[in-house]
Amino acid sequence: MRLHLLNITQRHLINLRMLVRIMGWLLIIEAFFMIFPAITSLIFDESDWIVFAFTALGTALTGIFLAVKSRPNSPHMGKRDGYLLTAMVWVVFSLFGLIPFLFCTNSMSYSDAFFEAMSGFTTTGASVIAVASDFSHGIHMWRAMMQWIGGMGIILFTLAVIPMLNHAGGMQMFNAEVTGITHDKIRPRISQTAKSLWIIYITLTITLIGLLWLGPMSLFDSICHAFGSISTGGYSSSVNGIAEWHDSLYTKIVLIVFMFLGGVNFSLIYKSSQGNLSALKKNDVFRAYILLISVMLVIFAITILAQGQYSGWQSITVDPLFQIISTITSTGFTVVNFENWGPFVLALTFVLMFTGSCAGSTSGGAKIDRMLYLVKNVRNELYRCLYPNSILSVQINGRVVNPDLVSKVIAFLCIYMLLIVFGGLALTAFGVPLVDAFFSAFSCLSNTGLSAGITGYGNSYDILPDAAKWILSFLMLVGRLEIFTVLVILSPAFWRR
Repeated sequence: MRLHLLNITQRHLINLRMLVRIMGWLLIIEAFFMIFPAITSLIFDESDWIVFAFTALGTALTGIFLAVKSRPNSPHMGKRDGYLLTAMVWVVFSLFGLIPFLFCTNSMSYSDAFFEAMSGFTTTGASVIAVASDFSHGIHMWRAMMQWIGGMGIILFTLAVIPMLNHAGGMQMFNAEVTGITHDKIRPRISQTAKSLWIIYITLTITLIGLLWLGPMSLFDSICHAFGSISTGGYSSSVNGIAEWHDSLYTKIVLIVFMFLGGVNFSLIYKSSQGNLSALKKNDVFRAYILLISVMLVIFAITILAQGQYSGWQSITVDPLFQIISTITSTGFTVVNFENWGPFVLALTFVLMFTGSCAGSTSGGAKIDRMLYLVKNVRNELYRCLYPNSILSVQINGRVVNPDLVSKVIAFLCIYMLLIVFGGLALTAFGVPLVDAFFSAFSCLSNTGLSAGITGYGNSYDILPDAAKWILSFLMLVGRLEIFTVLVILSPAFWRR
C-alpha cells in the first residue's frame, strides 16, 4: 500500500533528473549534427570549421556530463514531464545552436543569433541575415540543418534513436511535440512510429536533393533548399532566395510537389507508401487541403489577370500555385513578382498563413483540421438556431468527434488570435509600425516567416529592435509547439503538486 502511494506521489512530481538525463542525450545528438556544417566549411576552405568543431565538442561534453551525472530514481515520466521536456528542448537546442552565429566570420549579436536559431529549429524561416553571401557555406548548412531537424521534430528523432523512451513517457513527449488535435500511432510502439515517420522524411529529403541537383542548382544549394522545402522552413542559401532560379520551370515544379508533401500528414504518407491509398481518398482534411489550394489558384489567376500582370501561361498557373503552396505550408518562399499581384492577393495570403496545411505535417499555421472542426461546428450551431431541439455532432472522416475536443479547438483558435493581437501590440511598444508589428507577430506565430518587406517595412528582421526579436522568438516557439504545451507550463497549476 505504501509503495502504491509512493508511486502515485512520484507521478505528481516532476522527474527532474530524468529530464536532465534525456536533455544530455539530446545535446549529444545536436553535437553530432554540428559535424556536417564543420565538414562543409572544410570542403569550401572556410575558417568557420573551427567554430563548428569547438561548438560540437563543447555541446557533446555538456551532453555527456548531464547524461552520466544525472541518476534518476525512476524512469517514469508523466504528462507534466513530457510538456516541460518538450518546451525545454527547443530552447536549449537554440541556446547551443546559436553559438556558431556568435563566433563565425561575420558574427551576430546574441539577440540576432538566438532569433536565427529559434527561427531555424521552429522552421519559421524568418531571418536577420540581409545578405546571404556575407556568411560562409558552413553557416548556411547549419541553418538548413536546424530547419530539417525541427521539421519532423527534435523529440520525435530522439524517440526514434532511443527506444527505451518508449517506456519513459514517450507518448507524452510525442503528443506534446507533434502538431495536430489527435495523434495516431501507425505502429504498435511509439518508438516504431517515430522511426517510420523519420524514414519517410529522410527518403523524401534524399529524393528532393537528387531532383534539385538534376536542375540548375549546385549540390550545396540543392541540399540547403531540400532541407528548407521538405521541413517547410524556407531558409535559402542564395542572396536572391528562390528567385535565383525563377527562370527554371523544372525547379519550381519540383519544389511545388515537395512543399505540398511537406504539408501532408506524414502518417497518411506512410500509409500510402504501404499501399493504403484509400487513406488519402477518405481523409476529410486531405480533401480540404486539395480543395483550398484549387480554389485559391483560380482566385489568384483571376486577380493576376485583373491586375494586368499576365506575362505568359506560367504567370497564372505555376507562379501562383508555387506561392499558394509555399504560404499554406508555411515554407515562406516567394516568387519574383508576388508583390505586384495587388492587395487582394496579399489578403488571401494572410488567410493561407492562418489556416496552414494538415496536422501531423511539418507546416505551421492553425491547421486545416481545426478549421474543419470550426466550420462544421458553426454549421451545426446555425442549424440549432432554427431547430433548437436538434442533436447534432461534428463528424470528421466518418467519426463523431468528442464535444470536449471541439471545445478545445475553439479555445485554441481564440488563444491563437489573442496571441497575434498581444504580440502585435507588444511590438508597437518598441517602435515597430502598426501594420508591420501585427504582420510580423502573425508571420512568426504561424511559423511562416514571410518578412515584413511584404508590407513595405523592410527586407529582413535585422532592422527590428532586440526586444522585438525576443518577443517574436517566443511567438515562434509557441506556434511550433501549438500554444498549449508552452502556456500550460506558464500556468501556476502546472507547478503545484
